[in-house]
Amino acid sequence: MSKPPRFDLLLVLLFTVIALASNSVTATPITQQFKEAPQFYNSPDCAVLVDEDESDGEASILCSDQAVHVAMTLDTAYIRGSMAAILSVLQHSSCPQNTAFHFVASATANASFLRATISSSFPYLNFRVYPFDDSSVSRLISTSIRSALDCPLNYARSYLANLLPPCVRRVVYLDSDLVLVDDIAKLAATPLGDDSVLAAPEHCNANFTTYFTPTFWSNPSLSLTFANRKPCYFNTGVMVIDLDRWREGDYTTKIEEWMELQKRIRIYELGSLPPFLLVFAGNIVPVDHRWNQHGLGGDNFRGLCRDLHPGPVSLLHWSGKGKPWARLDANRPCPLDALWAPYDLLETPFALDS
Repeated sequence: MSKPPRFDLLLVLLFTVIALASNSVTATPITQQFKEAPQFYNSPDCAVLVDEDESDGEASILCSDQAVHVAMTLDTAYIRGSMAAILSVLQHSSCPQNTAFHFVASATANASFLRATISSSFPYLNFRVYPFDDSSVSRLISTSIRSALDCPLNYARSYLANLLPPCVRRVVYLDSDLVLVDDIAKLAATPLGDDSVLAAPEHCNANFTTYFTPTFWSNPSLSLTFANRKPCYFNTGVMVIDLDRWREGDYTTKIEEWMELQKRIRIYELGSLPPFLLVFAGNIVPVDHRWNQHGLGGDNFRGLCRDLHPGPVSLLHWSGKGKPWARLDANRPCPLDALWAPYDLLETPFALDS
């Protein structure tokens, strides 16, 4: 019995597809190249944090109480967003040379590549990269509504007090999918009062009950967590944190305890946010909404375009599924993505040296 006339061709095509799929798994990813950013200088009224004769000025700034300390996570997936965020901080800072960046990267990441990428675009940046042991939190992570939220590095913000040196007493934590259009020193100077650990823009009009499951609310011993508190939603992508108070209160352990309970009883669905709400909601210092115009990436499912919230803007945040660099590359940008584009340092194949 003869084979159908196109059977051999189909076999060849099948094996070709299998071979290509196999190669794609082991192929080396294309490395993104970034342009060098302009150098930014302090205004005349900025404090002098480094003496001209000091041999290791960067180290002194990284521990100075007068510096603005910024903490961010760093990985290859979001490096393009991180570069834009760094540029925006420096460009709008009145004292950019007094800004210290503390980057947290997975201990399994290529730290030398990440350091070289930052140094290449920002040769004068005061920064340090800290390794984060993924295994310290991986055992506690429960699956959420979006796989990107389950990345261990997404939980590194809960460990900043352990990762950063004790000399860093206050830090502004920033996600990688945002840009500032105002001086970060204004945000960093947020008064935290006598005992508050963190400050962030609150959104008390949001339906707080949706951040936890019916199992949580139906259990009196759990729902009483918020007794005597007026909890409001806040986005953890922009926070001012007093690390001294965090260390004294051992808040990392408090967050981990809720994550351990989540492994036994499903009490929330949304990644690293709910443990922060359980520990801090109702007890934070509210910051003006201008410092986190969040949700520009749409929801966690479709990432549709969104408008700005009413009011002034100091920080634009593409939280949600849609990221501006991905939408721009796909030639399907949202209108507000044009506000992110000027901070994009990606070196395109078509760029010509001037």
